[in-house]
Amino acid sequence: MIFATVPLAQAEGGILAHSLLIAGTRWPKGRHITAADIAQAASAGLQTLVIARLDPTDIGEDQAAAHLAAALAGTNLTPLPAAHGRANIAATAAGILTLDPQMVAAINTLDEALTLATLAPGTRVAAGEIIATVKVIRYAVTAETLAAATAAAAPLTLAAFRPLTIALVSTTLAGTSEKLLAKTEKVTRNRVEAMACTMTTLPHVAHETAALAVILAQPHPADILLIAGASATVDRADVIPAAIIAAGGHIERLGMPVDPGNLLCLGTLHGRSVIGLPGCARSPKRNGFDVVLERLVAGHTVTSHDIAMMGAGGLLPEAERPQPRAKSPPGPVGAIILAAGRSSRMGNDHKLLADWRGKPLVAHVADAIADAGLPPPVIVLGARADEVRAALGNRPAIYTVAADYAEGLSRSLRTGLAAVPATWSAALICLGDMPRVEASLLRALAAAPGDVALPVWNTRRGNPVRWSRRHFARLTALEGDIGGKAVLADAIDLTEVPAPSDAALDDIDTPAALAALQARES
Repeated sequence: MIFATVPLAQAEGGILAHSLLIAGTRWPKGRHITAADIAQAASAGLQTLVIARLDPTDIGEDQAAAHLAAALAGTNLTPLPAAHGRANIAATAAGILTLDPQMVAAINTLDEALTLATLAPGTRVAAGEIIATVKVIRYAVTAETLAAATAAAAPLTLAAFRPLTIALVSTTLAGTSEKLLAKTEKVTRNRVEAMACTMTTLPHVAHETAALAVILAQPHPADILLIAGASATVDRADVIPAAIIAAGGHIERLGMPVDPGNLLCLGTLHGRSVIGLPGCARSPKRNGFDVVLERLVAGHTVTSHDIAMMGAGGLLPEAERPQPRAKSPPGPVGAIILAAGRSSRMGNDHKLLADWRGKPLVAHVADAIADAGLPPPVIVLGARADEVRAALGNRPAIYTVAADYAEGLSRSLRTGLAAVPATWSAALICLGDMPRVEASLLRALAAAPGDVALPVWNTRRGNPVRWSRRHFARLTALEGDIGGKAVLADAIDLTEVPAPSDAALDDIDTPAALAALQARES
């Protein structure tokens, strides 16, 4: 690749190396310079431009990043669309990340122009979370470098949490309070259910080897047994490990180099894992019990050697909590389609009912949401509600009617937010007149980090916008014919997601705009 400052006359066809402001318009870096650009730059008084030119054997940054990300995205992972030389890889399920650090190092030592950054092996991640990013530092890499990186790439994988049944038995001593037992059950249940598992409780039993062994030896439908002891386990002859052995089981490991969580006991009994909980497991703070349980639920075998290897990184931050947080695990991201407006600028026609490529405009939006793998959307009806609903056919959806839709967009938004399922952690606010919206963009917005995520095309912000639940109250309080843009200033962490096309800017409000849409080939 050639990188140089050149006279304007030699810049045509080059890639702009640095962003510029020309006649009030921002030219982003990466822009391919045209003859018209050169004329405009000359009018603005520029004599040179810093550009890059690709050699015949170079691979452009987005193509290279996307290619390597695709090679790295293994089980339960998906590459997101590349933009500005970056391609992220996101989890499609909650679980435990598996990767080879030496493979990551091998790719990063090939060429400084090509980088791979990942979360640490064994990290617990939520569905939609970014687990790795490929970044091309320059505007291209050589075909030779990309081929070597692809050859070195071993797919990253995610072991998804399985919907197991987990049983808890608590032991008691004289003075063990019902309040303590209830707290232990509640905290443990929150941990278990945060991984989409089911917890059952067995009868409390005296903290004695024989009594506990009787309970353990009985047939249980659970996949994993948990034992919350009334007293800490400090030796293999202590009550919990001795009871596991007396019931016909085996002790794999007593104690672990993870703090908090040192006094964990791991065994097997009748083909299933048994965990004697450390005392710190009564707290929601992350501890060694979380580390072991997460791996077992994800289908990993945990051996004594595996636990011995947990010492590096085993000193857990005191303020850390299970992720997703046990108290309030993140839910799915859904979508709201605002379809209540009067379409007054269209005359006697209703834009959402207009045909494009064989189906109504609003149906295209609903189908893109389904293709993105999102839950059935909330659809806000208002003007000509029966016709709009009929246009959507039998598509799965949650329908709600904004009785006061005529008072402005804010009322439709308020009605839609009120109908959002309690499990959703965020919502994409989709307009019903954006039929070209891509499923890939919806997936990227749903998976993007940050408090708010919105698409950007050629430096212009578009729709839809994803809002976290913390903004719902502020959005609900809006008045008049305004939407969520009035709340963007409140966003703590706003993520701009590169849009794959100008579809993010669509606004089919007039007969002319509809005619232009219908004239398009795609």
